[in-house]
Amino acid sequence: MDLTWLTNALHTHTAGFAEAAEGGDPATRVPTCPEWRLRDLVGHIGQAHRWAAGMVRTREPAAVPDPLEADPPADWTRWLTEGATELADAVRTTGADTTVTTLLGPGPAVFWLRRMLHDTVVHHADATLTTGRTTFEIAPDVATDALDEGLGLMSTPGAEKVKPGLAELAGNGEKLLLRAETTGWLITRTPSGPTCSRAVGDADVTVEGSERDLLLVVTRRLSPDQLTVTGDRALLDHWLSRTAL
Repeated sequence: MDLTWLTNALHTHTAGFAEAAEGGDPATRVPTCPEWRLRDLVGHIGQAHRWAAGMVRTREPAAVPDPLEADPPADWTRWLTEGATELADAVRTTGADTTVTTLLGPGPAVFWLRRMLHDTVVHHADATLTTGRTTFEIAPDVATDALDEGLGLMSTPGAEKVKPGLAELAGNGEKLLLRAETTGWLITRTPSGPTCSRAVGDADVTVEGSERDLLLVVTRRLSPDQLTVTGDRALLDHWLSRTAL
């Protein structure tokens, strides 16, 4: 993975998140994360970047921080920017390929830069939906990588230990297709769990839209009704209810 590309994208979406959040009422509930207020959403991003940076530097696991206990300073933009910079610097200094602790066992340090980029991307969308101050924009290549990363994590053996709902996605060959204009993601439910490949083909249910909109549907930030859905809608709904990224 290109370290410069990931770093630039992280800074872009951290800035977009900060712009959407800055000036909003800290007590406003986040409609797509109703257990959080806007202040908690900001706290989560600032905490998560620093938490990941710490694990990259130490190469050791650390307890997941609680956003409800975060205490972001008044200058949200500066704090968020500093957290993103801390993470990018930690990966660069440690070495992108250096083995560290990840969500699914040992992996390269760059895992955390990519994971935090796409966590920030999704919460950038949340911030825009909460305050209405800006609109959510994302480059197609970033949305494509977000789908690659999220669907790849979902289909990694052992992922159900992190997200128990995935254990309910074993099946008998049922297929779901996410179809963008120039690419697609074909998900197959096998007896041992879901698999995903960058491909197009026949499927039991197909969702068609832009990379941006497919990402928002997969993360349950946009209703599939806003896109073109053909085939077994119940299969899609079952999958979405257990795989929100």
